[in-house]
Amino acid sequence: MSYPLRSVVGVEATSLRFAAAARALGRGARRAHLVVPGFRSPPRLPGVDRSLRRTESSAMVAIRLRGRPWMAVVSDMVEGIVAANRLEGPAADQARSQLWSSLDADGLLPPPPPAPPVRPTMVPPPVQSSRPRPRASPTGRRDDRRPDTARRPAA
Repeated sequence: MSYPLRSVVGVEATSLRFAAAARALGRGARRAHLVVPGFRSPPRLPGVDRSLRRTESSAMVAIRLRGRPWMAVVSDMVEGIVAANRLEGPAADQARSQLWSSLDADGLLPPPPPAPPVRPTMVPPPVQSSRPRPRASPTGRRDDRRPDTARRPAA
């Protein structure tokens, strides 16, 4: 039984996914008017994850798949195209953006991680005063005065 490429995105890279990514990156590179290098696996040099071999008219990017996460492999493929075209600075950044977009359009990138849960902000309860509140008089005015019982008329 075959599975869609997007359903196995978090696992190790496979040769089928590698081939699909190479096709998608080739289309993206041609749209950006870049030279499309060839891709192969594994590199001929022992102990390296990516190597680039140039000839007079072409370039070959070799990438190790076995034992590596898919995103590391795809990142090496994008950087291989940038290096094969000798891009630097803003031109390299623009090419990277276009190449990653072509991978995303073909469903070869994992979905973005879910947003972190929003923690509710704690609103402190209103501060209770230790003083009793003055009572309202029947007339509606505050009655802060005490009854005038302490006063006696002068004799």
